Amino acid sequence: MTIKPLMWDETLFKDPEVFEIDFVPDEIHFREEQMRELVYQLRPGMTGSRPLNTLVKGVPGTGKTTSIKKVFAEIEESTRKLVPVYVNCQIDNTQFGIFSQIYYRLSGHLPRSTGLSAKRVFDSIGKILERDGTVLVVALDDANYLLYENEINRVLYTLLRSHEVYPDTRIGVITIISDLTVDLMSRIDQRVQSVFRPNEIYFPPYTCVEAKQILSERAGQGFYPNVLPEAVLDLVVDRTMNAGDLRVGIDLLKRAGLNAESAARRVIEEADVCKAYEVSTSLHLLATIRTFKEEEKVLLRLLAEQSLQEGEISIGEFSRSVGDHLPYGYTRIYEMINKFEAMHLIDIRYRGGRGRSRLLTLRYDPAQVLDALK
Repeated sequence: MTIKPLMWDETLFKDPEVFEIDFVPDEIHFREEQMRELVYQLRPGMTGSRPLNTLVKGVPGTGKTTSIKKVFAEIEESTRKLVPVYVNCQIDNTQFGIFSQIYYRLSGHLPRSTGLSAKRVFDSIGKILERDGTVLVVALDDANYLLYENEINRVLYTLLRSHEVYPDTRIGVITIISDLTVDLMSRIDQRVQSVFRPNEIYFPPYTCVEAKQILSERAGQGFYPNVLPEAVLDLVVDRTMNAGDLRVGIDLLKRAGLNAESAARRVIEEADVCKAYEVSTSLHLLATIRTFKEEEKVLLRLLAEQSLQEGEISIGEFSRSVGDHLPYGYTRIYEMINKFEAMHLIDIRYRGGRGRSRLLTLRYDPAQVLDALK
C-alpha cells in the first residue's frame, strides 16, 4: 500500500503544546505518592496556618517540577487563602530576583528594577500578606543555584523569619534539588536550620516501563493516530533511558515528528529518531553542565580531553593525572566522578568484571562534551 505524502498545509501534530518542556499534563503517573506528601505538607496553609517546609530531591527529569506545578495549580483552583509561587532559581538566583517574582505574583506587576533594595521589595510583600490575610508558599526550583554567594541563607532567613517583622505573615518554603550530592542542611546557617527543618520527598528515576507509558500517552495526545509506530516508540524509550532524563524523550518525540514532517511523511521512522537524538542529547548535556560548579566543569573537560586520546580510562590513573589542574584530593575527585555517573554522563565498570580497578567511559562523544563546555 502506498502512503500518500503530507501536503504543505498538513501536519502530524494534533497538539504540539504537549511536547513543550513546561507542559503540565492533566494526570501525572507514578508520582501519586510524592504529590500526596506535598499536599500533606501544604494543607495547613489552606486553613490559614503556616505550611510545613519541604526538601524535594531527585535527579533531573524525574517529575519534580511538573508535580509541584500540578499541585500548585490545584491549590489555586480550590482556595485563595494559600498563594503558591514557583521560582526558577536558574533564572532568578538572587534575593532581589526571587522577591521580585513573589511580589509580581501578589501584586500583578514587577517592582522597578532600579533604586530598590531586596529589603524594600520584601517589605512590600509583608504588607500585602498582612493586608490580605493570605498564606504564602514559595517553591525554589534548582535551589542549589543559591548556594553561591550565600544567597540561600539570605533568602531562607528572610522568608522563614518574616513573622518577626510582620507578625501576621505565614510563609512556607519548598526547596527543589536536582544535585543529589548537595547536602543542603549542611550548607545553611544554624539560624536558618532552626526555622527551616524540612521534611524530605524523594523522586526516584523512572523505570523503563514507566517511561514508556508516559511517552506513549504524550505521543497519543500530541500526534494524530498511527503517526508513531510501536517499534519507533521503543527506540525513543531506549534513547530516553540511556540519557536518564524523561525530558530527552519528550523532546525526541517532538523533533522526530518535525523531521518526518519536513520529509513530507505521515509516519515517524527510526531514522527521524536517530537524527533527533543528536540534538536532544546535546540539550540534556547542556542543561546538566549548567548545573555544575567550575571545578566540576574543569574535571569534565580534562576527562573529555583524555577520552579523545584513550577512550576508556582508569579512574585511579585519571585522578592522579588531574592533580596539577585541580587543588583537590582523591576524595573530592571521586565525589565528582560519582556525580558524573549519577547524572548519566559516564559509565563505570570494573576491569575484567571484578576487582578494585575501575574504568570509566563518557556516554557522549568527547568532542561534543568539549563543545558544550564552551
